[in-house]
Amino acid sequence: MSIYQKFCTEITDASGALLDLQVHYPDNFNFGYDVVDAIAEASPEKRAMVWCNVENEEHIFTFADIRRRSSEMANVFQKAGITRGDRVMLVLKRHYEYWFAVIALHKLGAVAIPATHMLTVGDFVYRLHTSGAKAVVCTTQNEVPDKIRAAVEQTGAAVKLWCVQGETAGFENLTAAMEAAEEEFPRVETLAADPMLLYFTSGTTGYPKGVIHNHTYPLAHIVTAKYWQQAEDGGLHFTVAETGWAKASWGKLYGQWLVGSAVMVYDFDNFDPKQLTAVINRYGVTSFCAPPTVYRYLVRKGIPDMPTLKHASTAGEMLSPEVFRKFTERTGLLLHEGYGQTETTLLMANFRGMEPVAGSMGTPSPFYHIELRTKQGRRAAVGEIGEVVIVPPAEGAQLGIFTGYLNGDEQYRYVWRNGVYHTGDAAYRDENGRYWFHGRFDDIIKTGGFRVGPYEVENILMEHPAVAECSVIGVPDALRGQAIKAVIVLGHGYAPTSELSREIKEFCNQRLAEYKWVRIVEFAEEMPKTISGKIQKHVQRGQCASSPELARPVQAGVKKVYDQGNRL
Repeated sequence: MSIYQKFCTEITDASGALLDLQVHYPDNFNFGYDVVDAIAEASPEKRAMVWCNVENEEHIFTFADIRRRSSEMANVFQKAGITRGDRVMLVLKRHYEYWFAVIALHKLGAVAIPATHMLTVGDFVYRLHTSGAKAVVCTTQNEVPDKIRAAVEQTGAAVKLWCVQGETAGFENLTAAMEAAEEEFPRVETLAADPMLLYFTSGTTGYPKGVIHNHTYPLAHIVTAKYWQQAEDGGLHFTVAETGWAKASWGKLYGQWLVGSAVMVYDFDNFDPKQLTAVINRYGVTSFCAPPTVYRYLVRKGIPDMPTLKHASTAGEMLSPEVFRKFTERTGLLLHEGYGQTETTLLMANFRGMEPVAGSMGTPSPFYHIELRTKQGRRAAVGEIGEVVIVPPAEGAQLGIFTGYLNGDEQYRYVWRNGVYHTGDAAYRDENGRYWFHGRFDDIIKTGGFRVGPYEVENILMEHPAVAECSVIGVPDALRGQAIKAVIVLGHGYAPTSELSREIKEFCNQRLAEYKWVRIVEFAEEMPKTISGKIQKHVQRGQCASSPELARPVQAGVKKVYDQGNRL
């Protein structure tokens, strides 16, 4: 029996599809003690993590190893004065020390703040200042210590600094300190309702918001791991994500260990499809999850045989039907898309027991009561676009939903207005009960009286061989209110010409209803992006709003290849 069954009651149908899941846990539930240490006690040699890097280093950690190393680190933290409720930032890339550190902080009742190594000095200043972090644990790579030192100097805060796997000025070597620490760590009394994690959102529309989750958060990921990613007891699950992002919590730790699966961790900086698939085959990965960008690379570079892989899933952005088709043709595996937010766990997916359809978010998780609501507050009809909202249970809290924004009570009340959680995401439901993502409400294009989601146009654009990356936005247009503009980064070997612009538009518009036609094409060398790699459409819209030629009807032949050849 997997340990997750101790904390939930699940009801499935004959095909294994989840019908309902009820979670139960003690008031002092703590993932560090009640899952990691409990598994280590019952099955000390059970594999927890397989880790390797591009230098061909390799480590295989059992649950007994994780218990011992996290306890050593907890002792180091406690000796330095880190206590229940203190906040500690972790900037550890994909180093295996992240798993020791985050479990150690859980055991202490401290709050972990995962952060990516790609942050700038200004980013670190903002996070240190707003969070009041008492300590930072970081990598010695990528000039991270230099940036953190500079940030600490600017804030003037008294922050304890640790690094791992090396020495650097101003930081204590945590790896060395652990060697002198006790291997046992007596249980610290914590509560399930205590804050456990603090994630900063990517900040696509303003300053990043601090999203707070409590100690019940891991239990909500049982559904994520078992019924979407289909991680299995004794298996090896591989999610491509850096530890600074919430996706790591979705796919590299909580749900996987709860259902008994080990996690595969490949520590790299530069993505290489061949190396990635070599890791899958070398270690016998059984389930795999990655953003659509990874699958696009795999399809374009050629997918080798991956005989141990049983299941593949994806999330983070819309998946092109063409990529879905080619991946399935090559591997025989259907790609299972999923949907959720940093503020939540998995909300919708193509779950176990249902055949996925390319582009669909699938169906709502039985763990949540999800509705689509119009701006008037009524439930959207079949085919009608509405906002994805979560209706909480009549009694008790809804597990997996964040408990607050850091220093943002007003924002929190706003997203919870009228008694439901507003995701801000638009979707529609088809006659078969499947849900389809339509875009963020602030990304939806209103053109000629029609509402167009950018992702459906982007999916078509991505099928053209010249398009490496694209972003579709609405820009001011005197005739339509907004015109649909495609910003395109070209693939290797293609040059930005009027002829290519016309070809791409014709390719795309022949596959779209007329009201969705691309009217403007602009070629760019790169996209404005958040530190997490999300395209900042609001930046692109702002650039267009300040462009005087876009305030009047678009003319053919305008510089930057605005609209040649197609009927306006």
